[in-house]
Amino acid sequence: MSVDKETVKKIASLSRIAVTEAEIDALVPELNNILGWVEQLGEVDCSKVEPMTAVIPNKLRLRDDVVDDGNVRDKILANAPAAEHGFFGVPKVIE
Repeated sequence: MSVDKETVKKIASLSRIAVTEAEIDALVPELNNILGWVEQLGEVDCSKVEPMTAVIPNKLRLRDDVVDDGNVRDKILANAPAAEHGFFGVPKVIE
């Protein structure tokens, strides 16, 4: 795939970037160079490489999944503009 002046103008227009003719002339070979690198990456055989999320092994530090109400309902409801029956009161939306 290669990029020409019209493609650069369209990309600039879609991304709402103002570019001059001189900048377009400079961007054409740069974008073609980037696309060449991407094509080279596509040729690399990585079928035997396992997917990973990071380059170093990480273990998630998880807490125990324990059901706990926190015993702070009254403190939380003190911030509510309207508390009703132990819950946040909200205005009626549907008539």
